[in-house]
Amino acid sequence: MRFITLALLALIGLVHVELWFGKGGVPRVMELQSKLSEQKTANEAARARNEQLDAEVRDLKEGLEMVEEKARSELGMVKPDEILIQISTPKN
Repeated sequence: MRFITLALLALIGLVHVELWFGKGGVPRVMELQSKLSEQKTANEAARARNEQLDAEVRDLKEGLEMVEEKARSELGMVKPDEILIQISTPKN
């Protein structure tokens, strides 16, 4: 009976040693959680930067289209090899 008790205590001790000092032990888990937190912060910063760049690209695309539309309507400008037809309505 005493042998079984000592064997079980030894197994419990081995499990505890593995838990605290092994590959997947508590210190390693805490280290990985810290790295995960840092990576999430970096990802959020990169996501914000990507959204900012996406907004800038959209503004540039739409901005050029707006400038081109104003040049066409107000200044009568046309692209090379393009024919402009304007239809005007008589004023009453």
